[in-house]
Amino acid sequence: MDESLVVVGGSYAGLQIALSARSAGFEGPILLVGDEPHLPYQRPPLSKGFLTGKVAESALPIRPQQVLEQNRIEPVLGVRATAIDRASRTVSLSDGRSLAYGRLALAVGCRPRLLPITGADLDGVLYLRTLDDAIALKARMPQAQSVAIIGGGFIGLEIAASLVMLGKEVTVIEALPRVLARALPVRVSDFLTDVHRRAKVTVRTGTTVRELEGAAGHVRAVLLSDGTRCPADFVIVGIGVLPNVELAAEAGLTCQDGIVIDEFARTSDPTIVAAGDCTRHPNRFAPAGPIRLESVQNALDQAKTAGGAVVGALKAYDAVPWFWSDQYDLKLQMVGLSEGHDQAVVRGSPEEQKFSVFYFRNGALIGIDSINRPGDHMAGRQLIPAGVPLTPEQVADPSFDLVRFVTAARKAAPAQAE
Repeated sequence: MDESLVVVGGSYAGLQIALSARSAGFEGPILLVGDEPHLPYQRPPLSKGFLTGKVAESALPIRPQQVLEQNRIEPVLGVRATAIDRASRTVSLSDGRSLAYGRLALAVGCRPRLLPITGADLDGVLYLRTLDDAIALKARMPQAQSVAIIGGGFIGLEIAASLVMLGKEVTVIEALPRVLARALPVRVSDFLTDVHRRAKVTVRTGTTVRELEGAAGHVRAVLLSDGTRCPADFVIVGIGVLPNVELAAEAGLTCQDGIVIDEFARTSDPTIVAAGDCTRHPNRFAPAGPIRLESVQNALDQAKTAGGAVVGALKAYDAVPWFWSDQYDLKLQMVGLSEGHDQAVVRGSPEEQKFSVFYFRNGALIGIDSINRPGDHMAGRQLIPAGVPLTPEQVADPSFDLVRFVTAARKAAPAQAE
C-alpha cells in the first residue's frame, strides 16, 4: 500500500495509530496532523506533577522526535483539519493546504464543556485540557491565594489536590449530591470527599453556580444557587468534555455522542478509522451497549486496533477498561465498569487508606476500585476479561490469597483454551 495515511489528532491515540500502522506493514507516507504546536504529549501530569513542578515540560512528550523520524511519521503541527472530502479523499487544513489520503484516521479527542453563565468570559476563568492551558495556569497560580474549582470530577479533584499542596485555599463546587457521582459508586466517592476535606479543601455539593462576579474585568467571586458568595482569585472550570465530532459529522460519518466505530475501529466509511476519547464503540464490558470512554488505556489499545485495520489486519478491540487518578499520596485505580452492580465487597482497610471495593453483578466480578492496593487492580485486569469465577465470599475473607488464586487461574487458562 503506497497511498498516504493521514492521522488527524496529535494525541495518544493519533500517535499510536501511526506507530501501529507502520508496525503492521503500512509502507506509504504517514502524516500526523495536530492543532497544537507540540509533539503528542502526556495529559495526565498536567493536573498533577506538571502543575506542582514535579514533572518538567521536557518530560511530557509521549515519544521523542527521533521515534517519529525512525517510523517515517511526518508531524504537521499547529494546524487544524477543517473539512474532509470523502469523494476526493482529501483533508483541508486551516492554513489552506489540502492533504490527499488513501487511508484516514481520526483521533480528534474532546474539548472542555464551557460554563454557560454570566461572567464566564471574565479574565481568570480558566480551563485545563491542553499543555498551553497548563502552562498558563501554572504561570498564574503564584498570584492566587483562593481558587474555586467548578466541577467535582477527576480533573477538578486532581487540580484541587495539587493546589492545596501548593498552599492555596481551594473550594470545589459540584452540582450533583456527591463528587465523582458519574464515575464512582458512593463508597469510594465519599471516601475521597473525606480525604479532600481533611486536606482543608472546601467541598460543596448539591449546589450550582449562578454567576461569576468580577471587578475590572477579572473574576472575584462565585455566586452559588443557595446564595453563598465564594471569593476567588481564579476560577477553574472542569464540568466535563464534549467529543469533537463536527469534522466527522460534516463529512457524513455516523456520530452519536462520539464517532461511531465497529469492533475493528472502522467508521461508517471503510477508508476511515477512529480511536480514542472521540469514539463510541462496542464493548462487552458495558452492559448498556456501545460506550464512549475517556482514558489513556482506551486511547492506546483502541489505536492499536485502528492501526492494524489500516492495513487490513483486523483484530477486534476487546480490552477491559481501566483508569487511574493520583490525588495527594493516594493512587486510585479502577478496572472494569461497575455500573449495574448488585453487590459490593470491601477488601483491605479504608482507615489505613489501603483498600479495594470489588463489584459483582449476578455473582460475576465486573469491576474493582482500588486505593493504594495495586495488586488488587492488577488481579482485576486478569480476572475480569477472563471471566474467572471469583466469588464475593472469597473476596470478603481476609485470609484468601488473591495472588495465588490469580496465578492458578493464569496457569489453567491455556488448558481451558484447549
